[in-house]
Amino acid sequence: MNELIAIIDDEPDIRELVAIHLKKGGFRTALFPDANRFFDWQKNNLPDLIVLDLMLPDMDGIEVCKVVKNDKRLANVPIIMLTARTDEIDKVLGLEIGADDYLTKPFSTKELVARVKAVLRRSEKTAPERTVFSFEGLTIDFEKYEISVDGESINLTLTEFRILKILMRKPGYVFNRDRILQELWGEDKIVIARTIDVHIKNLRDKLGKYGKYIQNLRGIGYRIQL
Repeated sequence: MNELIAIIDDEPDIRELVAIHLKKGGFRTALFPDANRFFDWQKNNLPDLIVLDLMLPDMDGIEVCKVVKNDKRLANVPIIMLTARTDEIDKVLGLEIGADDYLTKPFSTKELVARVKAVLRRSEKTAPERTVFSFEGLTIDFEKYEISVDGESINLTLTEFRILKILMRKPGYVFNRDRILQELWGEDKIVIARTIDVHIKNLRDKLGKYGKYIQNLRGIGYRIQL
C-alpha cells in the first residue's frame, strides 16, 4: 500500500486515532485541523484519499468537497466523509457532489480502514488512464511511446518510458524503489534497487531541463512534481 491519506478533522483525538489505525493498515497520513491548512499543503502534495469531517471551524465539509471536486488536480482524489449529523440530507448531498463514502460518528476504526481500502480499490479500477500529457514544452504520448522536449523527439528505452509512466500516474505521489521494481518486473527478474537509480538518472538526463521535476526523496523513493 503506502498510499497517503489526508485526515481533515478539528478534533485532535479523532485525527490521532484515525492516523494510528491507518498507519497500522499500511498507509501514510497527513493531519489537518481545518480546511485552509489542508489547501495550503496540497499545493505541493497530492493525497491518495481524503478523510473529511463535515463540521470544520473554517469551512463546511460539503463546501470543501465541492472545492476538491472542482479542482482539476484534486478531482479524482476519493473522499470519505465523517459526520456527527444524523440528517440524511447531509449524507445524500455529500455523495451527490462527489464524496465516495461516509461514516457517522462514533465509528469503528476497523470499519474506517476497511472503507478506505475499498474506496481506493474502486477508484483505481475506475480512474481513466491518460494517454497524452503536455506540460510546458514537454509532450508525452504513452500510447505511441513517443516523447518530445521543446519540439524535439527524444529516445527513451522501454524501461525508462515505463518508469516515467509509473511516476506520471500519480504526480506528487512518492513511489519507493521496491514498488517501482515490482511494477516493472514483478518476480520475473532479480534486480537491485540501485538499478532504478541508474534508470532515473538516464531519464533525467534525456529530459533535459524537465528532468528536475523528477525528485528523489532520500531514503524513500521518487516522485514527479509538476
